[in-house]
Amino acid sequence: MCFLISHFDLLPGRNFSTFILLGKDKLNNRSGFGRDFLSKKRIFIIILLLREMEKVINNVDHIGIAVKSIDACLPFYTETLGLKLVGIEEVPSEQVKVAFIDTGNVMLELLESTNFESAIYKFVEKRGEGIHHIALGVNSIESRIQELKDKGVQMIHDNPKEGAHHARVAFMHPRSTHHVLFEMCQRDGGSQK
Repeated sequence: MCFLISHFDLLPGRNFSTFILLGKDKLNNRSGFGRDFLSKKRIFIIILLLREMEKVINNVDHIGIAVKSIDACLPFYTETLGLKLVGIEEVPSEQVKVAFIDTGNVMLELLESTNFESAIYKFVEKRGEGIHHIALGVNSIESRIQELKDKGVQMIHDNPKEGAHHARVAFMHPRSTHHVLFEMCQRDGGSQK
């Protein structure tokens, strides 16, 4: 049995992944660090932690940036900043063209309206170009929607819909999130990278 979780402090100076991998290597050793720490009770607690983590946010999946023209601003991201363009696609259900930019640890999603009625067009007209939303990666989007609704969060989408890169997405209403537009994003194939 091997668990790999990053950046979860269990002991001072050791993150959880290092600790569990160390424990796994020494698990067969009848004496020493692995046997003492990885008792059945502690393994059970670790399993409970892993199950609980399925309900929470995994990561910042991407940051959505509303732009007037992807073609006009793309050179800033690719040439000036030296970031990699992953791809461009259209999302007809949202009436946008989307460009994905890889920053190394989080994607930037440039959003250009393809229709005067789209939410992105209205956003740019009212507020100008800029950050539109923050997308949070989740494992079970339906469970998260229900959990948030149970906690009083108003959802723009009560059911997930298909977004870019074949993700299932749902937005929380900014009235419930201190005026920040959050998107939950589930990628069945894992991370974009």
